Amino acid sequence: MPASATKPLRVAVLADSDTRWKWGALTAQRLAPADAGIRLDGYLLRGRATPTARQLREVGVRADSLREVTGVEFLRTMGEESYDLLVLALVGGGVQAMLHGLRHAWGSGRRPVVVTGYVGVVYEKLADGLLLRHGADLVLANSRHDADRFRAVYEGVGADASAVTEVALPFLGGAPYTGEHEPYTVVFAAQPSVPDSRKDRTYLLDRLIEHARKHPEREVLLKLRSKPGEHTTHIEELPYQKLVQGKDVPANFRLVYGHMGEVLDRTDLLVTVSSTAALEALHRRVPTVVLTDLGVREVLGNHHFTGSGCLASWDQLDAGHRPVPDEEWVSRQGVAADGSYGTAFDTARERIAELLQRPGGLPPLNPYYTPETAPGYLPGILARHHLGPDGAPLPGAPAADKEPGPVRQIVRRAARGAYRHGVQRVAPVIRRMGEL
Repeated sequence: MPASATKPLRVAVLADSDTRWKWGALTAQRLAPADAGIRLDGYLLRGRATPTARQLREVGVRADSLREVTGVEFLRTMGEESYDLLVLALVGGGVQAMLHGLRHAWGSGRRPVVVTGYVGVVYEKLADGLLLRHGADLVLANSRHDADRFRAVYEGVGADASAVTEVALPFLGGAPYTGEHEPYTVVFAAQPSVPDSRKDRTYLLDRLIEHARKHPEREVLLKLRSKPGEHTTHIEELPYQKLVQGKDVPANFRLVYGHMGEVLDRTDLLVTVSSTAALEALHRRVPTVVLTDLGVREVLGNHHFTGSGCLASWDQLDAGHRPVPDEEWVSRQGVAADGSYGTAFDTARERIAELLQRPGGLPPLNPYYTPETAPGYLPGILARHHLGPDGAPLPGAPAADKEPGPVRQIVRRAARGAYRHGVQRVAPVIRRMGEL
């Protein structure tokens, strides 16, 4: 039954990283009817990027319950619990596996509306990621630009495109920029994996430090996503915290953590390679620069910003350049700087209400990929999540019927530590040896 003023909307969010938890939880809140309460249960998929307590606090989204689960345990819980809405905030392969697992768990019985989408800018693996998300009742597009592209991909392979629903990024907000602060503050929004080489990351760090030296009257901040040892949506092999060690930095340069919105409250110029933080800044009309120093390339993601009016280099910034965004480009990207953000989720809310009221309930989930359409691809995706070709858990699949004991917790922490050490220490050494 649909939620009412007396019965809160029951929502579950499954996420596999801090960023996706933020996106999923905030999306769930924005999808709830204005006159309905919401009970939000969070599930964190166990893996290398499972958020730490600090990362969850920084995200700042509260849930009525929050626990770590394996994929199989989550599927079992979904077969036992009754929800109105389920948000899958996962990487594409995880979404596809859960869709097949949920189809098996629910069969033709009652089920919630299933929603998925993307955390931010979609600049790579468009077809792959979209087809892995096909089968959800709503596939959210963060802008008109993305909605058009998503429908074109689905229609191009003969898949049903009706699930594509235009919304906006759920974490936009904050007070509009009204003028320069004292001191004038420049913020570089770092990304875990862009760029990925030591040379390029060191170059960007050196230019940021040099900008601080050339402008001692400015405050120059390096905004970091995670502390060493923590993981985000993407693997960070070379944290800026380590690259800055031993460098002579001026007094007006420093590293900061915290909620991006709070940092933007005091920002006069946001600089990045291709971070979604650029869209947050543009929404608030904070002057924003997307760097061209390393080229405008698909691998960097900054090609997405062609036509934005925001592309510039450090040389231009050092000389005092102030970007002026293209209003038409901003409008098509779902940034909603024109004040329309308040209605961005109305269509999605209406569609969810219609689906919840559908006579006879919802039909079984129907992903595009099946053992018949993708026999050489789908089974491997499902197997990585310990599911068979029919979506049923494989024998011996890991599941947690109870909280792990002390020994199991120690082993898990050690395993994660070893993995992160391998990513941040061993892998770069091996890569450098391979370049000799």
